[in-house]
Amino acid sequence: MPGDQARPGAAQTPDEAEENVPFETADLYGAYPRLPDDQLARLAQRGRRRAVNAGDVLIREGERCETFYVVLSGSVAVVEDYGTPDERLLRVHGPGRFIGELGLLNGQVAFYTATVKDPGEVLALSMDQLRDLVTRDSALGDLVLRACLGRRALLVGQGAGFRIVGSRYSPDTRRLREFAARNRLPYRWIDLETDEEAEQLLRRFGVGPAETPLVIWRDTTVLRNPSNADLARLIGLPSLPAGNHHGDLLIVGSGPAGLAAAVNAASEGLDTTLVEAMATGGQAGTSSRIENLLGFPSGISGAELTDRAVLQADKFGARISVPTEAARLEPREGHYAVGFADGSEITARSVVLATGARYRRLHVPGIERLEGTSVHYSATVYEAGQCRTDPVAVVGGGNSAGQAVLFLAGYAPTVYLLVRGPSLEAHMSRYLIDQVERHPRVRVLLRTEVTEALGDQTLEAVDVVDHRTGEHRRLAVRALFVFTGADPHTAWLSAALALDARGFVLTGAEAQHRSVPEVWQSQGRDCLTLETSLPGVFAVGDVRSGSVKRVSSAVGEGAMSIHFVHRYLGRSAAPGGSDDSPRTRPNAKGSAWLA
Repeated sequence: MPGDQARPGAAQTPDEAEENVPFETADLYGAYPRLPDDQLARLAQRGRRRAVNAGDVLIREGERCETFYVVLSGSVAVVEDYGTPDERLLRVHGPGRFIGELGLLNGQVAFYTATVKDPGEVLALSMDQLRDLVTRDSALGDLVLRACLGRRALLVGQGAGFRIVGSRYSPDTRRLREFAARNRLPYRWIDLETDEEAEQLLRRFGVGPAETPLVIWRDTTVLRNPSNADLARLIGLPSLPAGNHHGDLLIVGSGPAGLAAAVNAASEGLDTTLVEAMATGGQAGTSSRIENLLGFPSGISGAELTDRAVLQADKFGARISVPTEAARLEPREGHYAVGFADGSEITARSVVLATGARYRRLHVPGIERLEGTSVHYSATVYEAGQCRTDPVAVVGGGNSAGQAVLFLAGYAPTVYLLVRGPSLEAHMSRYLIDQVERHPRVRVLLRTEVTEALGDQTLEAVDVVDHRTGEHRRLAVRALFVFTGADPHTAWLSAALALDARGFVLTGAEAQHRSVPEVWQSQGRDCLTLETSLPGVFAVGDVRSGSVKRVSSAVGEGAMSIHFVHRYLGRSAAPGGSDDSPRTRPNAKGSAWLA
């Protein structure tokens, strides 16, 4: 019952647990920590002790889990495809360990089944009880969070979760795989071109090759060439509620700038919604290691930074929806209406634009037909997994290219860095240059440019020219990664507010200069620092004209924008509110991770 105290000696030492559970999965990566006695005692004060028998199911694959389980005695097996001929054991947990991974914290469905292997006793807490406890015990909260992040990474690496069945040459297969990888969703790809399992699966589900790619989960759910939104709903990624929501703030884009804005706005009581077209984290979410972000001396991956920020925004009550692509922005009766590609709409009193920028495509002969199969504009685990035996090339001379080179060098035998300029110093940070130049698998080619991509269905080689000598040569590479700058994602805004010549959003004095004078006269003030040519619409991060293209700068702008949102809302009367103070409300969630 709640309030029960842990029995003295209920938590075993690691040696005792290994003795009693000889097949327990070893904790090689810090993802399966054993909770110490004092933390078990605090959990037991809030939770309920429960006897369990062999075969009892605690968490079922495909269902949301709202209970946090700690093993007190016996053992719990984590399996995939439970109860089917394809059942696969992923891990076993003994006394002192807890059950769950990242989906437990962010409301996704489970990608596995947790079933009792050896009878014993577990401690069960609701998620509300757990959140309340970690608010008071930050050490426990950080331990659980780190373990859940590590377990998600291991699930992705094990190929657990749903299956994508499709050809390596299919753009839709590439689209689904990229969406899954960018959102850090566990899945396994079955290639129609080479995998013997593919034909059996197609026959089992009565599907012809023309109906692929398929998404198959638990052998009970089959989606035929689904949209990204269909896949998101299957997995339980957050979506917007039905109907037009009216809030204080709508944030469009969930890179570091958008997430920082969401955390600060929601924590200060603003009714906040964040929408994202592809995946939380933006381009930064694909970075293997960010080493120049304040407070992370050992660096942090873009994925971990993103997951922590998403949980932080969620704890304060921000609503997050993925994938939701903004299509139009228009003023409406003192508010702003944002319409989305699926026909839905949100109206808010203010808007923060944080849509970032998309990597510029490389335009050379032969490259277009290879995009999506072996020419890439990001470097994630998904792409790197295809580069274990063959040389690859990276085009670009900035930090994104440097990070990609170092990441890919951990997989590919040789990585060529092709730089059009005379040196790396112009656009790459010194700490990256030092690592790139020292890495034994990296070959830097300066003043070098790709002139043609060769290959019918996959890349076989690239032709390059050395502008110092005029010499042409052919590099036998099987993948090409392009990081040659970025273009802003602002086509949907071109008729709504002022953009610079390259399409980035103007803010501050430049935006005011491009506005009709009456706009700011009616406001009785000048345009605020991060404000666009529309009062109450702000732009932050890479999408803003003149911004510094760094993660730390984007985070700072996102946080700073909320100060200006408050100033704007203080001048804008809200229904039922006053003219001199923004409408705020208590946080939707009074509990926290990383409190």
